[in-house]
Amino acid sequence: MARIFITGSTQGLGLAAARALIAQGHDVVVHARNPERAAALEEVAVSAAGIVVGDLASHAETLALADEVNEIGRMDAVIHNAGVYTERQRTTTADGHAHVLAVNVLAPYLLTARLTRPSRVVYLSSGMHRSGSPSLDDLEWTRRRWDSYGAYSDSKLLVTALALAVARRWPGVSSNAVDPGWVPTRMGGPGAPDDLELGHVTQAWLAASDDDEAQATGGYWHHQRLREPAAVVLDPAFQDKVVEELARLTGVRLPD
Repeated sequence: MARIFITGSTQGLGLAAARALIAQGHDVVVHARNPERAAALEEVAVSAAGIVVGDLASHAETLALADEVNEIGRMDAVIHNAGVYTERQRTTTADGHAHVLAVNVLAPYLLTARLTRPSRVVYLSSGMHRSGSPSLDDLEWTRRRWDSYGAYSDSKLLVTALALAVARRWPGVSSNAVDPGWVPTRMGGPGAPDDLELGHVTQAWLAASDDDEAQATGGYWHHQRLREPAAVVLDPAFQDKVVEELARLTGVRLPD
């Protein structure tokens, strides 16, 4: 059985993945943004291998979170599930970053860099990544007019490129991106048309299954099938530029 860490696992797809993996007998470390959200995990807390708390909008809390997970032990797999969707206006974190960028991109990058290297890593993407801008000139949206959907799309383009960069740079690690579909979670909204029951299946499968296909790397998946991502994320030069920009923004380099 595997030891698996899932970010943002107090609700929605993260909680669904945690429940499914615990039911399969895996040791799952769950994550909450704050103690209040952690208290809501009573349902899975008795079966979880651990609960860690930290706000992914904060660099310091994200790095401390990684250290806490490392103290529990090396994870066999990490699912970077946590994310925020659209925000009507640009909000800034205490570190001075756009909130969407900080949670959706900088946090998974920092965790990837700081966590003891797992065997598998899964990043939650979105079909909206195809609408993201490949320009890295204004990731913080300080010069562009704020567009909530554009900022979200950009963030998912970046995290998809990060997933494929990790797959290429770390040959011993299975790294993949997953589009869970537009499902009716709190983030997706009640009118989302995709199947909620399928929303968590692919990331849980990639994190723990012994299927040969689930142990592949460098893929962009939707409902356990490989899909073609935006062409730019397949470009190693673009992947490297993304990683370098994330290192510049965070002050933390991705280990070789």
